[in-house]
Amino acid sequence: MVLDIGKDSGPSPKCYVHHANLPNYIDNAHPPTKKDPFRTVLEQPVGHTLDVLVPAQHTEALTTLLATTFPSPIRYAKVHMKLHDVLTGEFFNDYVKSGNVLLLSEGRPGIDNCVSLVEGVLRLDVDKPTYERLGLEGKAVGGMGRKHVKARYVVELDLRLPSMVRGKRGFERVLWAAKHVLDHSLTWLFYDLNGGNEGSGPIAAHSPVVREVKPTITPLAGVRTSTFPYTIGEDDDEEAAELLEWLTLTMMGSPRVLETDKVDPYLCRYSVPTLTADGSQTIQDLTHFRWHGFIPSQVSTKILLAALKVSGDDWMAMSGSAFDGNSYTILKHGKTVTTWKYSD
Repeated sequence: MVLDIGKDSGPSPKCYVHHANLPNYIDNAHPPTKKDPFRTVLEQPVGHTLDVLVPAQHTEALTTLLATTFPSPIRYAKVHMKLHDVLTGEFFNDYVKSGNVLLLSEGRPGIDNCVSLVEGVLRLDVDKPTYERLGLEGKAVGGMGRKHVKARYVVELDLRLPSMVRGKRGFERVLWAAKHVLDHSLTWLFYDLNGGNEGSGPIAAHSPVVREVKPTITPLAGVRTSTFPYTIGEDDDEEAAELLEWLTLTMMGSPRVLETDKVDPYLCRYSVPTLTADGSQTIQDLTHFRWHGFIPSQVSTKILLAALKVSGDDWMAMSGSAFDGNSYTILKHGKTVTTWKYSD
């Protein structure tokens, strides 16, 4: 079990567990996005790390299917510009009004002033002094009982509304705030959901640095694997926590889950959980795929579909981590899916 070593001041992070069954047929072009596990993946608009774990015998099939799914490399851009540049000119018309881009500025969520753009919605996460100067309507997101955490404010603006154009009073207030308050240059991560992300188009004026997201493939030999139960009881929090801990350690490449591990029990008393009545375990060779960069949920969904397809009646697991600290882990065994959602 994960030790309870969190601080007592303020609320603890939450981990929600959900159980579901996959449909008999999944249309890759139109997956059931309102049902888990696809709903969970899409709730995280963009992440920085994506992990996939499959038995080794599926490695070649998954690699081949991923090459077919992504004939061109997954790319994103790093660019320096001001918020005012996002809201004006060809960038605003082509990418925001008529296009579909993801933008995330530098900064630590909940600490620094951060700006993001998802599905045309501009989100400003700012401290109280900045909010008071913006002149825009928002909502307070307090410290939730945490000591020494100052209240912050979030402003959300749908830039695709017909009223969000030059000459309209509401949009002019947004431009004023971008020009006089949030007026400094920021480093942004950029992904065009409708383009090739090669650095061409209106973004070229800001000298973007294009980066590719390539999977790192790591073989894991001789991993102690518990025989997965077909179902986990909804009230069995301990069993769900042990399974999540094993998945996390395996994706980290921890030697504690290996057959060859001989660590002194004085230093570590961890053991792979036995989750079935007979307490059986197997020794498996696994393969760990990891993507690291600026990864939209649309890309994560395609990777999940590929992993589900090649695993068949076997098992697979996927984990995604977002920039705001939230994450999820998905385990599929047969038709049974268990999803953990972590919220800080």
